[in-house]
Amino acid sequence: MAPSYDTLGFIGLGAMGEPMIGNVIRKMPNCQIQVYDISREALEKISAKHDKVRICSSSREVAEKSEVILSMVPEGSHVRSVYLTPDTGVLGLDASGKLLVDCSTIDTASSLEVREECLKKYPTAGFYDAPVSGGALGAEKGTLTFMVGCAEDDPKWPELQALLGMMGKSIVACGGPSLGLTAKLCNNYCSALIALATSEAMNIGMRAGMDPRVLANVFKTSTAQSAIAEKFNPVPGLSPEAPPSHGYQGGFKVQLMRKDFSLAVDTARRVGAKTVLSEVGLETYDKASKDPRCKDLDSRVVYRYLDGREDWLKDFDG
Repeated sequence: MAPSYDTLGFIGLGAMGEPMIGNVIRKMPNCQIQVYDISREALEKISAKHDKVRICSSSREVAEKSEVILSMVPEGSHVRSVYLTPDTGVLGLDASGKLLVDCSTIDTASSLEVREECLKKYPTAGFYDAPVSGGALGAEKGTLTFMVGCAEDDPKWPELQALLGMMGKSIVACGGPSLGLTAKLCNNYCSALIALATSEAMNIGMRAGMDPRVLANVFKTSTAQSAIAEKFNPVPGLSPEAPPSHGYQGGFKVQLMRKDFSLAVDTARRVGAKTVLSEVGLETYDKASKDPRCKDLDSRVVYRYLDGREDWLKDFDG
């Protein structure tokens, strides 16, 4: 059952913000949505599409006019700015009793710093890390996974489940503050390596003369099966709805995957976890994010970076 709010605030839109807001409006048609983003174009676009959306001039104004605030921005420095900037930040006003949910994927230190400052100034406010997995396609379908930095016995957990459940399918309590981020970084580290391995394996098979559709079907029913191979296959044409089949447009940019992978590698170093794939993986995503053929495109474009065949159909059709 959807929660009932009169006002809800979103800070940071990006590729996922508009479809997430669209799902909220469908489930709470009487709720007014307050939004702020540094891109005026993004704000005007979403305002023109949804009559329940109201544009704000700062993060602070969003917080002033909203019962609950969700934020999603690229980096830790941006999260600190959104919440901690004295004149324009969320904590620049009395945030007592407000629910603050940060869906950004950032370093855990920045998240914990904001949370500590929030609780110090407003002990009755609740700040939670709740990074997201599923990309733009999951945002559109309302099937996102939210990894929440709290335990299931947290007093706010039922409200968090109901709130995030309007936009996602799987809402997971990860144990405590910053552990939602830990889960997300581990997930993206694994996902990035699976996409790279799938790209390499598909490239090997195709260069050996194998129809990629047959190879993908083998993966689907064998031990190489994965969501990447089945739903987001890096080879264009194998997953019709996924970005690789649309010129790698949309989806999760390769530069963002490089950022998340780097954060995961830093986490591994900090906690003393031994890794054998981290260096080559980070180097690959770093180079792909700078390659003019790949920059600004979906992260599965690593297949293109490996010089994988994209116009393969003419060789196997019939």
